[in-house]
Amino acid sequence: MKHVSELLQLLELEQLEVNLFRGYSKSVGSPRVFGGQVLAQSLYAAIKTVPADRYVHSLHSYFILAGDLNLPIIFQVESIRDGGSFTTRRVKAIQKGEVIFLMSASFQLAQEGFDHQISAPSVSPPDWLVSWDELVSKYGDMLPENIRSFLNLERPIEFRPVELTNPALPSKSDPFRHVWMKTKGEMPIDNPSMQQCVLAYASDYNLLTTALLPHGNEASFGDMQLASLDHSMWFHRPFRMDEWLLYAIDSPSASGARGFTRGNIFTQEGVLVASVVQEGLMRRKG
Repeated sequence: MKHVSELLQLLELEQLEVNLFRGYSKSVGSPRVFGGQVLAQSLYAAIKTVPADRYVHSLHSYFILAGDLNLPIIFQVESIRDGGSFTTRRVKAIQKGEVIFLMSASFQLAQEGFDHQISAPSVSPPDWLVSWDELVSKYGDMLPENIRSFLNLERPIEFRPVELTNPALPSKSDPFRHVWMKTKGEMPIDNPSMQQCVLAYASDYNLLTTALLPHGNEASFGDMQLASLDHSMWFHRPFRMDEWLLYAIDSPSASGARGFTRGNIFTQEGVLVASVVQEGLMRRKG
């Protein structure tokens, strides 16, 4: 996908019946359905069943089975509760009669209340940094084939990492990562819900690989089996995906063949707009 318009088309599901939708997949370099895609599509399905004046404030999900890229995905939405301020939905993503992904999401009417946030980390601004696309252009011949193939794919999101590491000679480092991101192309002006869907899509990038950093060449990207197990998000404040957002990620723990990661997402002005937590499978192949 070269442009965010292609991603928006992918996320806009076909409605088959009340609370029943169908979607399709596009590869991001893996033989399986990308977790961020099914997450964003499930959120879109839930959004289509709630009043337009309510926006998602949190979601909690589990990746249950690997999705087949060549088959459509059916999204079944269950209305759990329609309250005075909050609305709750549960979504099942289904292929071949089996649930491959499960998500619960809570929506809320806009309300006033106390307001505070942590400060954004002080890092290099995006204009000083190179994107994944530029890294491949400049250093592609020096990269291992599997990493070059991953970075060389066209994506609707531009990523600019603050910290650069040599993937051919990975050294152990603290489990912290900062990545600037925004869409390639403009987003719809008056559609906050679609901004949230696209951020959900982008939020699945860069998380689990952060848990590899403390292990250096013992956990080389190409030698590891990585898969998202669960993913939760909280949406704090409005934002636009076609403006730079900073993804500040850390991994407090890895154990039991699982890596645990967290992320806070800030605007370029330092406003905290969302938070993410994910645990994923992290073990050597073979």
